[in-house]
Amino acid sequence: MSESVEMPSGMFVRTLDLGGDGARVAIKDVVDIAGYPTQAGSRALIGAAPADKHADIVERILASCARIVGKTTLHELAYGVTGLNDFAGTPRNPNFPALIPGGSSSGSAAAVAAGLCDWSVGTDTGGSIRVPAACCGILGLKPTYGRVSRRGFVPEDSSLDCAGPFARDAETLDAAMGVLAPDWRAGHASGDFEIGFVKVGAEPGLWTSAYGAAGRLGACRDLELAGFELAHTAGLTIIASETYAAFGSLLETGHVGGDVAARLAHAADLSHEDIDAAERVRRAFTAEVDGAFKRFDLLALPTLPIYPPRLAEARDLMKFVNITALCRPFNLSGHPAISIPLPFSCDAPASLQLVAPKGEDERLIAAARSYQNLAAPARATA
Repeated sequence: MSESVEMPSGMFVRTLDLGGDGARVAIKDVVDIAGYPTQAGSRALIGAAPADKHADIVERILASCARIVGKTTLHELAYGVTGLNDFAGTPRNPNFPALIPGGSSSGSAAAVAAGLCDWSVGTDTGGSIRVPAACCGILGLKPTYGRVSRRGFVPEDSSLDCAGPFARDAETLDAAMGVLAPDWRAGHASGDFEIGFVKVGAEPGLWTSAYGAAGRLGACRDLELAGFELAHTAGLTIIASETYAAFGSLLETGHVGGDVAARLAHAADLSHEDIDAAERVRRAFTAEVDGAFKRFDLLALPTLPIYPPRLAEARDLMKFVNITALCRPFNLSGHPAISIPLPFSCDAPASLQLVAPKGEDERLIAAARSYQNLAAPARATA
């Protein structure tokens, strides 16, 4: 174990050199690594005691002989979508430096995009892996809820949050899941898919790119999910309630950043009736998505409804919270989802989001591998 280096800004809050000589892995600073504090990108947690033991996934990463190269920065308390963080630092988006890196797993996505690690760990409670993956032009997987252990995470309890990997290619993403999930079935077979393309609102260029990419993977038919918009709103309600339960007391310190403090203060006003209504939407939407998989192998839609905003435009967090509108519903339902980068124009990224039945996360890797193989000749001649 080497000495760590404090990094006041950028992709890493702390660089490390732990483990073997295998794949280089970076880990979001909401995951416990023994001997180091977990500060979740917040000045309010700057006095946190060092973790006394590794999170489960850290144990698995080290057992795989991978090398942990650092803890990455994030949107404070993993409660934001832009990735901007005045305390811990805002990571530069390597592929699109004028644009936000996306949140909340900003540093984990940016470190992969910059080639500073082979894969990284993020967490996704409402799009926090898929949004930064889309912003930075890489792959990001939100597994089925509960498939990857969250023991040793901050916050400890969540009915929405999932840990998952970022990578630049599907093969590496497959290998990463083989480390993170004990029951992972590596090399799952691919093939033509029956795809339901979810009718959602998105910028025309993003919608067209995603539809075209989905069509390369199999037969596409339009699908309407009646509860989709309600699921996004319900997801916002539940994450607000659970994040306030975990971190609301930090407001008393006066050290929570203004954007996150405003969201926490708003969450304090939620009623039991609000939560109950959101849980009813969760049950109904989950059943609706499960029903769609009786007809389709995969669901498809853009990852983002808008192009990622420029850094200078992104200070108003609430203005852009709906950037998660196409991701958050699948946190509510618990289904696995992946963001796959697509050819882009106008100096901004485009991406395809695919969703699979619960427990069929391998199907998403297979589809990503198929797409990248199909797209490779085009990339080679571009």
